[in-house]
Amino acid sequence: SSHLQKKRRAATARRQHLKSAMLQLAATEIEREAAAKEAEKQNYLSEHCPPLSLPGSMQELQDLCKKLHAKIESVDEERYDTEVKLQKTTKELEDLNQKLFDLRGKFKRPPLRRVRMSADAMLRALLGSKHKVCMDLRANLKQVKKEDTEKEKDLRDVGDWRKNIEEKSGMEGRKKMFEAGE
Repeated sequence: SSHLQKKRRAATARRQHLKSAMLQLAATEIEREAAAKEAEKQNYLSEHCPPLSLPGSMQELQDLCKKLHAKIESVDEERYDTEVKLQKTTKELEDLNQKLFDLRGKFKRPPLRRVRMSADAMLRALLGSKHKVCMDLRANLKQVKKEDTEKEKDLRDVGDWRKNIEEKSGMEGRKKMFEAGE
């Protein structure tokens, strides 16, 4: 059992080592992603936002403010256009969802009614003109003659167990059995 315990401890230690290695790998990956995002942000800012150089004269400062206001207006227009597109797409999506909901509602299965239909009619409805087999159930029934029923009635009367028991019970029954044996 000590050998098994050593194996278990070794397996547990190996699992712990693997877990810590995975956590270290994940931490370095997160740091790498954060650094990549920061570099991407710096590239975007350097591309779209040139370094700010404040002019010395009042006229140059006013011109810079006008340029900045023009950029702000263009960005606001882009943002507004994007919002309008988003609202339009959201409205279309809602309309399509409503149509889908309406269509689902239209095609609900009706409650089934009982319909009296012969087997032939069912097969014709299912198979159409391909239906050739006749399901006349009465044709397959056996013909019974009156004589057969009379024979069966005689057999039933003789085979009635209540009648036999009554005849055999008591002294008369034993007497009849004795006489029949002779």
